Amino acid sequence: MNSSVAFYRDGLGLPVKFADGDRFAALDGGGVTFALAAGDEALGTTPVASFKVDSVPEAVDRLTALGAELVLGPSRGPHEVRALLNDPAGNPFVVYAAA
Repeated sequence: MNSSVAFYRDGLGLPVKFADGDRFAALDGGGVTFALAAGDEALGTTPVASFKVDSVPEAVDRLTALGAELVLGPSRGPHEVRALLNDPAGNPFVVYAAA
């Protein structure tokens, strides 16, 4: 996790917003959170864009009505409520809200 955070922080200049050891890190992608997750926080093998919303269930309903596929959640984690979705083209992304 530390080397991945350093890569995106130092290579792209993304400020670190939050880090939880070797489990999770959130970097500021200019209005979009760029999340890195490992261990029991991992949502797959690649980084995904995470979008903060007011209500995860409402966002899931809205996005699935527009053609997204719900992959996981909504579920409460140690830091947030989140859901993993695929957009209509199959690209994964996360919506999250404070727990």
